Amino acid sequence: MFGIGQPINPNDLTLGNCPPVGEDTAAQVLIYEAELHMCGSQLMMTNVALIYTYTLNYNPSPVGYSPVVRTTQAAVIVECHYPRKHNVSSLPLDPLWVPFSAVKMAEEFLYFTMKLMTDDWMYERPSYQYFLGDHIHIEVTVKQYFHVPLRVFMDRCVATLSPDAASSPYYVFIDNIGCLIDAKITGSDSRFMPRSEDNKLQFQLEAFRFQDTSSGLIYITCHLKATHSANVIDSQHRACSYIGGWKEANGVDAACASCESGDVAPYVPPAVTFGAVPATPGGGVTLPAPGYSKLPYNPPRKVRDVAQSETVLEWEGDVTLGPIPIMETKLSKTEV
Repeated sequence: MFGIGQPINPNDLTLGNCPPVGEDTAAQVLIYEAELHMCGSQLMMTNVALIYTYTLNYNPSPVGYSPVVRTTQAAVIVECHYPRKHNVSSLPLDPLWVPFSAVKMAEEFLYFTMKLMTDDWMYERPSYQYFLGDHIHIEVTVKQYFHVPLRVFMDRCVATLSPDAASSPYYVFIDNIGCLIDAKITGSDSRFMPRSEDNKLQFQLEAFRFQDTSSGLIYITCHLKATHSANVIDSQHRACSYIGGWKEANGVDAACASCESGDVAPYVPPAVTFGAVPATPGGGVTLPAPGYSKLPYNPPRKVRDVAQSETVLEWEGDVTLGPIPIMETKLSKTEV
């Protein structure tokens, strides 16, 4: 738990007064299961969310049969956010007959997600906390249901101190339609991972904090785009990383040429319209509450590329992830 190589006893971790009910040793995950009002929770309600607050208590027990402990007590606040407004869908049902109108609706139903992943990309990360020097592993997906196969892209990403992506200060680390510029600007190891599935895109971002701010919390807002997987990778549809030169996640490095020249429109905060959508925050889609990383996407914004002989449909919008606490790296004491 403290990164010192000393394992902890799962029974020393309680959610309020509730012990864990299970453990996934392979993923190093403790499982707590209880009704929301149990475990000493406190309920708070905002305009957009129900927030249940818990205290994760760590009370170390002595090591073996000795009277010593090698870690200290700790208490971590845990918040569970539940949106008060939902898009309700009957898609999980499988009726024997399907009316024509339901089929047409299903064809247009998309769902974007953005979540933190473990270092091996196998599981969703149970903790949002990082330290300076860590790599933040982020995965975005588009779930397509009955739709044609889709490929997801990230046009822009901005980090802020609040859920408002138009607030200041802000740091744009993906810009110019799919160029991850953090490594180019700061010399970091931030990069897109090679794409394994068209409807999934992964990237690692080296953890950072804003200068001259006491808060270590950051929020990440990304403008996502989905298009037919048969479409070509080009300067408008790409995921480019700077690794001693520009490399594309699908291997089409030529699509990254304009990342270096910057021949693309500069970043526009989400409070201002992207493209030709009416000027509403989040591109016409309500942003989720802090800490909620899934954005129901129905109806989507469609874009028709009239420059091509065939009609190319695209769906795009903004997703916010956070708050993500970035802690300063602890330095060990050295005797001289």
